[in-house]
Amino acid sequence: MLNWANRFSILVFLDSNAYTDAYSRYECLAGVGSNVDCYSLDQLHKLHAIHSDWFFGHICYDYKNELEPFLSSRHETQKGWSDDEFYFFRPQIVCYIDAAKTQLCIETLVQSPQSVYEEILATSTDNTGKLPSVQFNQRIGKQDYIDTIQRLRKHIEDGDCYEINYCNEGYAEDVEIDPLQAYKALNRLSPAPFAAYYANNGNYLMCASPERYLYKNEDIVLSQPIKGTAPRDTEEARDNANKEALYNSIKERAENVMIVDLVRNDLARSCDVGSVQVNELFGIYSFPQVHQMISTVSGRLKEGNTFTDAIRYSFPMGSMTGAPKIKVMELIDRYEQARRELFSGCVGYITPSGDMDLNVIIRSLFYNEGTGYLSYQAGGAITYDSDPVKEWEEMRLKASAVERIFK
Repeated sequence: MLNWANRFSILVFLDSNAYTDAYSRYECLAGVGSNVDCYSLDQLHKLHAIHSDWFFGHICYDYKNELEPFLSSRHETQKGWSDDEFYFFRPQIVCYIDAAKTQLCIETLVQSPQSVYEEILATSTDNTGKLPSVQFNQRIGKQDYIDTIQRLRKHIEDGDCYEINYCNEGYAEDVEIDPLQAYKALNRLSPAPFAAYYANNGNYLMCASPERYLYKNEDIVLSQPIKGTAPRDTEEARDNANKEALYNSIKERAENVMIVDLVRNDLARSCDVGSVQVNELFGIYSFPQVHQMISTVSGRLKEGNTFTDAIRYSFPMGSMTGAPKIKVMELIDRYEQARRELFSGCVGYITPSGDMDLNVIIRSLFYNEGTGYLSYQAGGAITYDSDPVKEWEEMRLKASAVERIFK
């Protein structure tokens, strides 16, 4: 299905990699070819009401400037996504396998489902493409990264904020890769429940995200912020010890609960008073490279509010900003040395009934085919108790999962 979809200049392919939870709808889902385009939340709301159909697409982190007019982004675009900071499309063809992996469904505006099915079956499943060796440069070196964390801790000490997400960019220029093969290599190394391959007219996202930003089912909206990371170990006893240490870490719990409170406040802006609740606090989930601490927060939308309201009042996701939200977004723009663009934004789908599932774009590669610019971004939550050297090491742990496919 993915190899077949890759013939289209615009496509979103979402893969759960067999991870299932109480909210799973699909094992994998693809929307290809654009029939209708929209470039803002208001336009998406209107067009979805007109068509009552699928929409797939993305929201860049820097769309925050549209939602909060006093914010701005000082860095120039490098990856190529900032021309359309918000973009959703009504696909020509949608294909999906249900979460139980018992059914393939094909919906199409342009040809018969049977002919699409035959095209998919006739497509080669070859996965043998090789990737070049790539050496990534760090936008911020180790000492500068450590020094900046010290300055951020001073902001916390002064009361400007109490947690801030700080990220670094790894990049390489004039690179020639096959984006589909890069995605497959990343997905083999780090299969994740919110993996995505996204092609948009020469710009590519290859995503191995473990994090859900926002989910809607009927009138319930839900977010699952991640804060807290520990490395995996090949030896079972040490691996279990790492997992236990993560669960009991006062620092990691503090980071997590701060963002849970922020998400509760964000959801409360679009939900009924008293309906917002924490379904799970400090859940520990294991992935091939890391253990993660994940919490779940949900609420019931106010009567008359739609999926676009839930996005409007919660974007960008608190796990990628910190708190208080407006102030830390100002500090992020001051101290980070690269525009985030699609990183820490989201990609996902809206169903014909207005339900949705959007991920958090982390653990991802970005490739501009026209310029050969290949990059990723990685970082972590900084609190007053953060150890700057350990924060550098955590950032490099996350980055290595992306870099390794080019070694």
